[in-house]
Amino acid sequence: MKQVIDVLGAREVTIAYGQTEASPVITQTRYDDPLELRVETVGQPLPGFEVKIVDPADGRTLGDEEQGELCARGHGVMIGYYGDPAATASAIDPEGWLHTGDLAVRRPDGYYHITGRIKDMVIRGGENIYPREVEEYLFRHPAIEQASVVGVPDPKYMEELCAWVKLKAGQTLTEDEVKAYVKAGLAHYKVPRYVRFVESFPQTVTGKIQKFKIREQMIAELGLKEHKTA
Repeated sequence: MKQVIDVLGAREVTIAYGQTEASPVITQTRYDDPLELRVETVGQPLPGFEVKIVDPADGRTLGDEEQGELCARGHGVMIGYYGDPAATASAIDPEGWLHTGDLAVRRPDGYYHITGRIKDMVIRGGENIYPREVEEYLFRHPAIEQASVVGVPDPKYMEELCAWVKLKAGQTLTEDEVKAYVKAGLAHYKVPRYVRFVESFPQTVTGKIQKFKIREQMIAELGLKEHKTA
């Protein structure tokens, strides 16, 4: 963001969060917000939108600084998926709340952080791990340009972390160095068991990394098998 402002001169750039199902922006920072807010949050709800954070397990509304699923309600929420009432019912509850599938935290000042995707959550030995936390920590390493973290099957822990890492031009790292870096800053169970250095990532036409393809490729490469629970 600092480079966008200082180099490109786009001093009033803002950050928005939303989905196609919400036409398409739910929250946004203001052009006159401090830089910290424009870098670290996705702003406050836009006029006409209600936003709440709920416990994904029981739907209970959560308070400030509690991580849960972000739900939105208002004029921007879609009527439904065309010709698919079952999918609509799974996305929008009877009270009109759109369940985004995104994990978020609301700050006491009403600004929101997006912290991950529910479907991306990895359960390793009973510990819930949100890949985004590990990815954002990897992004801080001066030699790393891009990273994507997924869960892969494991016979002992049910799932283990796998990190795909793209290095910046001219930089070098080893798998052990990546693991040591994560171990120094995060809990031991968040250290990826597998690290792969890559030049590119499978992406959609809009540039989103397709994590399911990374997972499929690693399962095939490592000869892993899905393990069913009782």
